[in-house]
Amino acid sequence: MGIKTKQFCVAPGSKVNLGKWPTLVTSVYKSKKEYKALLDKQVVALSKQQEKLYASNRYAVLVIFQAMDAAGKDSAIKHVMSGVNPQGVQVCSFSHPSAKELDHDFLWRTTRALPERGHIGIFNRSYYEEVLVARVHPEIFEAQRIPDQAESNEGIWTERYRSILGLERHLHHNGTHIIKLFLHISKEEQRKRLLARLEDSEKNWKIGLADVNERKFWSEYMHAYEKCLAATSSPEAPWYIVPADDKANARLIISHILLQTFKSLRLSYPVPSERHRQEMRLIRKQLLK
Repeated sequence: MGIKTKQFCVAPGSKVNLGKWPTLVTSVYKSKKEYKALLDKQVVALSKQQEKLYASNRYAVLVIFQAMDAAGKDSAIKHVMSGVNPQGVQVCSFSHPSAKELDHDFLWRTTRALPERGHIGIFNRSYYEEVLVARVHPEIFEAQRIPDQAESNEGIWTERYRSILGLERHLHHNGTHIIKLFLHISKEEQRKRLLARLEDSEKNWKIGLADVNERKFWSEYMHAYEKCLAATSSPEAPWYIVPADDKANARLIISHILLQTFKSLRLSYPVPSERHRQEMRLIRKQLLK
């Protein structure tokens, strides 16, 4: 498809200025028909990779989606993963933490939802909320009752970045490969999509006053994302900034990134042991009687 994933990848240790990262790029499809054909091809390829992942039972894959509201996380998950066996995929969404979750460290609730070997785990928002929303809204951080810490202390975010990097490094070395996707939408495109939700009765449930109020903090969120993406993109778990103003194009880019990661694992079906071959010979004899 001519997609070069490297152009969307945040180089470890680099600074991030989201104003210089595009929210719209030249489409890799020329028509809706071509888009559907390309996505269908990618979905089939992903399904085959997922079968090998499940059969080999050596690795897990964790896909993290982060974005501003209306950037297309839900629809991307729905379309890109549409052909994958649901038995091998688990999707977890994380909103405001519960009282019980607030009584634990900030990684606790997401750690419990990590995928097991042979499975794909999808986090629709994640532990990164704790260095994004919590940074923009100090009252959320205060509710976590962290001893001897203040929300104005820049050091707390540095410490959380270190905790996240440590977790991701640990997961990687134990067989969980992490793909982190930031769907980069423009403020104007978000406005259009929120208006569209008002006009579509089937999507009215997806919008509330809180969604519009959060737009007032756009610059603060962009600053938080810039700091986060720069600090936590690593060789083990790189960040990809996906232009999200064109939903269809974003889905093709996402599916391509996922496929490249799967191919890097060089997955294959397990080779039967000699004992298993003997069992299969016995099974064949019994079935042919």
